[in-house]
Amino acid sequence: MNKRYLGIELGSTRIKAVTIDEETFAPVSSGSYNWKSDLIDGIWTYDLTEAWEGLAQALSQVKELDQVEAVGISGMMHGYLAFDENWNLLTPFRTWQNTITQNSAAELTELFGFNIPQRWSSAHLYEAVCKGEEHVNRVAHITTLAGYIHYMLTGENVVGIGEASGIFPIDSENLCYDKAMLKKLNERLSFHGFTRPAEEVFPKVLTAGQSGGKLTEEGRERLRGLLPVGMPFAPPEGDAGTGMVATNSISYKTGNISAGTSIFAMVVLENRLSKLYEEIDMVTTPDGKPVAMVHCNNCTNDINAWVSLFRETLNLFGKEVTDDELYTKLYQCSLNGNSDCDGVMVCNYLSGEVISGFNKGVPLMLRKAESDFSLANFMRSQIYGAIATLQIGAEILKKEKVEISRLTGHGGLFKTPNVAQKYMADAMGADVVCLESSGEGGPYGMAILAAYMARQDVATLDEFLNEKVFSDTKGSVISPNPKDAEAFSRYISAYKKLLNVEKTAVENI
Repeated sequence: MNKRYLGIELGSTRIKAVTIDEETFAPVSSGSYNWKSDLIDGIWTYDLTEAWEGLAQALSQVKELDQVEAVGISGMMHGYLAFDENWNLLTPFRTWQNTITQNSAAELTELFGFNIPQRWSSAHLYEAVCKGEEHVNRVAHITTLAGYIHYMLTGENVVGIGEASGIFPIDSENLCYDKAMLKKLNERLSFHGFTRPAEEVFPKVLTAGQSGGKLTEEGRERLRGLLPVGMPFAPPEGDAGTGMVATNSISYKTGNISAGTSIFAMVVLENRLSKLYEEIDMVTTPDGKPVAMVHCNNCTNDINAWVSLFRETLNLFGKEVTDDELYTKLYQCSLNGNSDCDGVMVCNYLSGEVISGFNKGVPLMLRKAESDFSLANFMRSQIYGAIATLQIGAEILKKEKVEISRLTGHGGLFKTPNVAQKYMADAMGADVVCLESSGEGGPYGMAILAAYMARQDVATLDEFLNEKVFSDTKGSVISPNPKDAEAFSRYISAYKKLLNVEKTAVENI
């Protein structure tokens, strides 16, 4: 009987569970549950009761759970989950989508000389403390969504180092929270009346391969008995870290692009950047290597809304098509559009974008009077718009002469072959690879991390991925087309001007 390894991810649009085989490391079975965030009182949040319901439903769809040897939990990175001593939730989950910590993030960035993005957990904690929010005097623990689910299942208040790097800056040499920065944070928190040391509030940091604990009886009940007490768990990781693993992008000079509800690019650095950039997050791989991360809040949400509108139109004529058919046809149609979209412009900001300086967003579609407003140009502009802000942030890496040997794409935007992959290669000026095995994304990467923890038959995570998991993996490679890359550059120049219109819309709507 072949052993299985299980990865679970609580993503932005789906809660998904995937098992992989011990010999081939290929996905064997999966289950999923759709959910979404809600904007309540100006805060983007998810219902944690629904998280448990979705987790159970996703697991119930997975076949042969009795063969599972180890499990790992992943989730959308960053955000703020605050608890008291007894792990009672003190305020609704504040997700990565929120751009409500601008002042605190800026103050901490200046204090540390290190970029602290608005969505990081420490920025949320500091913001709540500085504002004197009612709940802060009871805060004993803060963690991420993956860290919370993991704790409730195992009783272990830990996170993987990649996930930890979205909570607070990491010392990549000693593989822990940066102690000098912790000292500075504690001084500021104490000044504002919060005296509990941050290192006691944050979860403990673990690296890939270490044990994250075992499923407790209480955890088994939360999973409706679908897994047995004593099941080993890997350290919980964020979707950025699991995406790097799923695409074999944890070696120096490699990178990956995850494109779904949000979009982010990760590049593993050989050398530190020359200075602080507020557009670049410094995080780590699951084994602790430094990573430059360009993160954008908005990617496919606006595309999804338009596709839904097209589906309504088809329904008026009695036509029923599957999601796969509709997205595939529309994406393929975009290839017939002008390489610069002929003046058809899209800004997909449903929420704010720190890279371009927006605390909130208003989706826009504009065109020149003389533009060819065809479906092909419209869809091409939609996909260009989904990657435009990422490209703007990545311009910094080019200035820093960061060498990139390859970028591996995964996530919903890349599901239709040779479309977004081509546009991304032109936008980033680098080869873009799509692997056959990475279609399952984060939960697949988390399953691999569970296997690495359980097996321990290769010394390093790099070796495990290259020698065991991806040694025979097939994929497609698309290189930049100079002519189309130049056309995309024209689109970006126009897009930057479009942001002036977006600013006016945000201020007046």
